[in-house]
Order: sequence, then structure tokens, then C-alpha cells
Amino acid sequence: MSTTVPNVTLNNGVEMPQLGFGVFQIPDEETTAAVAAALEAGYRGVDTAAVYGNERGVGKALAESGLPREELFVTTKLWNADQGHDATLRAFDASLDRLGLEYVDLYLIHWPTPARDLYAESWKAIERLAAEGRIRAAGVSNFQPAHLTRLIEAGGLVPAVNQVELHPGLQQAELRAFHAAHGIATEAWSPLAQGAVLDDPAITAIAARTGRSPAQVVLRWHLQLGNLVIPKSVTPARIRQNLDVLDFALTDGDMAAIAATDRGLRTGPDPDAFN
Repeated sequence: MSTTVPNVTLNNGVEMPQLGFGVFQIPDEETTAAVAAALEAGYRGVDTAAVYGNERGVGKALAESGLPREELFVTTKLWNADQGHDATLRAFDASLDRLGLEYVDLYLIHWPTPARDLYAESWKAIERLAAEGRIRAAGVSNFQPAHLTRLIEAGGLVPAVNQVELHPGLQQAELRAFHAAHGIATEAWSPLAQGAVLDDPAITAIAARTGRSPAQVVLRWHLQLGNLVIPKSVTPARIRQNLDVLDFALTDGDMAAIAATDRGLRTGPDPDAFN
């Protein structure tokens, strides 16, 4: 199996592994072992968040891996309750402390929480952290075009990444087109729709023909679309299997068949309503 994960070059020139490892819903005490298994399998990108409560577990695995810091790409996120300029700076310091790191590679505003209307203020704080070299790239998560437009029109940093729910059941074509027009990389969370798309007949047919699992077919679809993607598992065999998607390709017909499965299926909250 090839484990040389391709990189995506972000809009500030920083390179980010296209396929990373997510730790959403993994308890802190299980996170160290899961991240260690991922690093051993060949992952170099790890995605966590303050609200996941497992930044310490991630940091411990990174420290114990013996891998050079510059080979690792670590993402964490600002939680909704910590939005606002000064609160963002404090929350970032706390995340860095839990991770045991001197910088993070990518820092994201986790949700726009539009009713609170603090994301533009939080973004100013994140721009400051980027200017200070404490984060290598600045981005957002779950932002819609209107939220992104507001940040872009403020004339500072354009977000490098927008991490959103994205899978065959919710393909986000309009948002991906907006990202492409503004140099923002699209990153998919819930890339397998928590398993909800894996029994789709179009996907199972491709899996049968290619001798791959449905999950591998969906992850390959993400890579061929150009998405950044962060599958999560605590099972070492599945962690390895999710990485084993670099040595086969889907045909144009396969891509079209998966495109036809889009049905607006959200497994998570609506970003315009979640506050």
C-alpha cells in the first residue's frame, strides 16, 4: 500500500496533507492510542478541536511518536463559547498548552454562530496569531458563502480552508464553487456521512467492481474532487484501510454516478441556525 499522502498547497503557500486523521468523538483516554496508530500507518495530519476534549491525548501521541514536528500537520479549532477578540487569544493559548505545542499548523473558527455575531472579531484575533507565527494557516469551519464574504471583504486574510460537512449525500457544489473562486481549500468532515452513504447502490457497485470497500471508494471520490478529508476511526485495521486509497482511481463514469447520489443529507447542524 502506498502511504505517501499528497499535499494540497493552501493560499498562503503552506502545504497540508490531503488525507488526515480526525478524532471527533474519541474520548481523551483513547485518543493517544488512536493517533499513535494513525501516525504509524502513515498519516501526518491530525485534526482535533477544543470542544472534542481530547487535545491532551493528541499532544501526548505527537510527543511520543518521535516524529519531527515539521513533518506533522496539526489542526485545532476555536469553540463557539470562546468567540470574541480577546477570548479567542485566551482559548488559543489554552489549546496550545493542552497540545503541548509551540504552534499549530491550522487554526479554525469552529462555527460561525451568526446570532452571536462575533466571528469577524474572532477572525481579527486569528489574523494576529498568524502574523505572530503561532499558526501557520488560518481557516474556518462550517462557514457559508455570506460568512466567508464578510471576512474577505474586510480585506485581511482570506481563509485558507473551510472545513464543512461534505459527503456523497451532501456534496456542497455551490460552496465548493465559491471556495474555488476565492482560493479557499475545501475540507470535508463526516466524509462518509457517519456510514449513511456506504450502502448506496452506486457506491457499492463501484466497490464491487474495484475490489475496494465502499468507504475507500468514497474517500477516493473526495481526493479526486480535490477535497481535503479527515476520516476518523479507532480501529487500527480501519485506520490503515482509510489510508489505502492512493493506488487506484475512479473513472469519469464512477465520479458521475456518485455525483448523482447527492440528496441534501445533513448529519450535523445547519450552520445558519446553529449558535
